[in-house]
Amino acid sequence: MSDDVFKALADHTRRTILDELAERDGQTLFEICGRLLTKHGLNTSRQGVSQHLALLEAAGLVETRRDGRYKFHHIDTGPLEHLTDRWLTPRRPSEQPGGTP
Repeated sequence: MSDDVFKALADHTRRTILDELAERDGQTLFEICGRLLTKHGLNTSRQGVSQHLALLEAAGLVETRRDGRYKFHHIDTGPLEHLTDRWLTPRRPSEQPGGTP
């Protein structure tokens, strides 16, 4: 799972999509494409954005919800929290550099 998250985060466009969803969650593909173009100057096709969203979804960073003919995309920070918990857990005093065991 971590490899999928790192692969998803390795691309600038996918990180920008996550930024947009973090700012305004629950967007459709059309809304995301519009915001990428107007706010970031990224002229990516709808198919291209759809493929980026599919990779983000496979990595667990985006969840989708259908409502009629619309598909809404929501950010899921769970996989990121798992990574920060893995490496950014507080150290005990004995584990600090120069600490006594």
